[in-house]
Amino acid sequence: MEPQIASSGLAHVWTQGDWVTRSVAIVLLLMSLATWVIILWKALDQRAQRAQAKGVEGFWHSADFAEGLDKLGSPEGNPFRAVALEGRESTRHILHKDGHNGMPPQRQLHDSLDVSDWVERSLRKSVDDFTARAQSGLSVLASVASTAPFVGLFGTVWGIYHALLSIGAAGQVSIDQVAGPIGEALIMTALGLLVAIPAVLGYNALVRGNKGISHQLNRFAHDLHAYFVTGARVTASGDGKVLPMKKAQ
Repeated sequence: MEPQIASSGLAHVWTQGDWVTRSVAIVLLLMSLATWVIILWKALDQRAQRAQAKGVEGFWHSADFAEGLDKLGSPEGNPFRAVALEGRESTRHILHKDGHNGMPPQRQLHDSLDVSDWVERSLRKSVDDFTARAQSGLSVLASVASTAPFVGLFGTVWGIYHALLSIGAAGQVSIDQVAGPIGEALIMTALGLLVAIPAVLGYNALVRGNKGISHQLNRFAHDLHAYFVTGARVTASGDGKVLPMKKAQ
């Protein structure tokens, strides 16, 4: 039977395809949904983190540490505030300010570290925790970008195989009867590319955004380290000036 133009396309592929063709279409649909959910989720996170980064300079122009924390914004999903709090707690801990009932705590393994090393370790841990969270979901985008074209290609090969079997069983056929089923099978390859391209672009954009935020966070952690160790933040210009702030209690 000669195919009609109106019946061609995705709907015809779905209605005329077998369970393998439909399974490939469902897998591609799920990949696409996962891709867009992750892209939107991570993009919103990065937008919020870039807004939080704007509060860093206000932090250093605060009268004391508590006021600086307020200028960093809400604690929810705020890596800059988390790093600042981690630095404060690590400083308290290494200086034995957490003793019980006014008695000095027992000697611990970290006593062999000086304040600078302990604070640096704690700040690095907080930055690494943010990096791990920021990279969550990106592996899904990378997997979709690399596998979706092949999933679509598999659907095309499967569709062409069955189309050729049907054409061969029909005997002598015209080019019109061949072009329809073959063209519909090629739609699966196009779908695979439509799923993969946003995943590639989204992955690259999110990785670039994460690098920018991580750079700002690392710079903030470096300044915090100087502040908790020396009580002042050395300016990035290297001119020897410091921005004093009352020590966190």
